[in-house]
Amino acid sequence: MLISVQALRALAAWTVVCHHFMQIFFDFHARGPIGQMFIDKGAVGVDVFFVISGLVIFLSTEGKTLPPARFLLYRLSRIVPAYWLYTVLMALLVVFAKPVLPDQTVDWSHFLLSLLFIPTENPGGYGMYPTLNVGWTLNYEMLFYVLFAWALLFRLPVRLLIVAALLFAVSQAWTGYGWVSEFYRSDIVYEFLLGIAIGMLYRRGWIKPGFWLPLLGIAGALLAIYHLRPQPRLLAWGLPSAVLVLACMSLERFFEKKRLLKLLGDCSYSVYLMHVLVLSAGGFFAQRYGINPYVMFVVCAVTIGLGSWLSYEWVEKCSYRWLKVWIDGESASEIAPSLSRQKY
Repeated sequence: MLISVQALRALAAWTVVCHHFMQIFFDFHARGPIGQMFIDKGAVGVDVFFVISGLVIFLSTEGKTLPPARFLLYRLSRIVPAYWLYTVLMALLVVFAKPVLPDQTVDWSHFLLSLLFIPTENPGGYGMYPTLNVGWTLNYEMLFYVLFAWALLFRLPVRLLIVAALLFAVSQAWTGYGWVSEFYRSDIVYEFLLGIAIGMLYRRGWIKPGFWLPLLGIAGALLAIYHLRPQPRLLAWGLPSAVLVLACMSLERFFEKKRLLKLLGDCSYSVYLMHVLVLSAGGFFAQRYGINPYVMFVVCAVTIGLGSWLSYEWVEKCSYRWLKVWIDGESASEIAPSLSRQKY
């Protein structure tokens, strides 16, 4: 995967971290313009994730003869182990450390549906969120994976159209399952298509190296995100996110061989999954012992950084090796180089 995209993935993850810091520590009441910016715009990191996800899935499958079932097994082996781990940790915290997460409730039927990526109303009564609240984005990811698996049955040039048609059918036309279709009706699902389109442009050699034009694109995208209301989300945040991805790809030569940026990108999935748990614990201790919230945020950021690296090395990598050996019998030594290409 391009290092520039890895760097953008890491930036998106930490933007979401800052957004939830403002929620957990300040209940979304800003103490300055920067705090207000993360309150209002920090969630755009999810849109960047979705565009990158579409890009990664397209690039990692193009040129390969990959049966749909095997593609889905690969994606599940990449996404599920870490997600299940942090979902279980969240449930344990709610049950045995209630003061850390006072607004959370565990209902075991809801917990099971969360593990299965089936959207349902959170027992806390605040929307369609799984036990690990940030996992709502993975429900969209799983829908995308299932539909993209069907698109693998068709020739490469028409896959974008096939996925687009299937997404439209599920999110707009399919109404037989009430609350399920309501959840998937969000226009955020189409941001995966932007990533696929970028992948097609990249493979055709239409994304050229540059400097001033990509910088102008980044500035324009950030201004659009800052000034536009996030509705409709596809236009207000999705398209600017796609411009950010395109611009970063054009600047790839400035990111090449930056191993730290690659590592930060590799760890971004674990950052995303674990950060609410760490921030919730930090918020509890800060309130209980009167610790300055910004000092505690530094402690939390270091904990998330180190924890995500350990999670990437010992949870994501190891589980992916073991499961991929089970899926197709490759030796574990052949699998490690492909891991960063199969990321969320």
